[in-house]
Amino acid sequence: MTPIRLLDAASQLPQAWSSRVFAQFGGARLKLVRMDETAYPEEVHDDDEGLLVLDGVMVLRIHGSTVRVGAGELCVIPAGTPHSVEAGSHGTLLILDT
Repeated sequence: MTPIRLLDAASQLPQAWSSRVFAQFGGARLKLVRMDETAYPEEVHDDDEGLLVLDGVMVLRIHGSTVRVGAGELCVIPAGTPHSVEAGSHGTLLILDT
């Protein structure tokens, strides 16, 4: 098994906000996203979702409040919770979902 250099892999994604699955663990998926200052529209998932910022900052809107999530910080979004990403977010985001 060769280690995956996540930041390098994210920099080579074809466009911002398009995720790619890099690994699966049972029913869970590990995806990478390159954020690029533009907002990402509100969405809701049937399962919990983990958002881990690897570098940069994500400005997350959840429950009507804005939360800044920095490098090395994880935010778990409960199933059924509407959330979006505000403009100004940038860097690399690791998503853990099912």
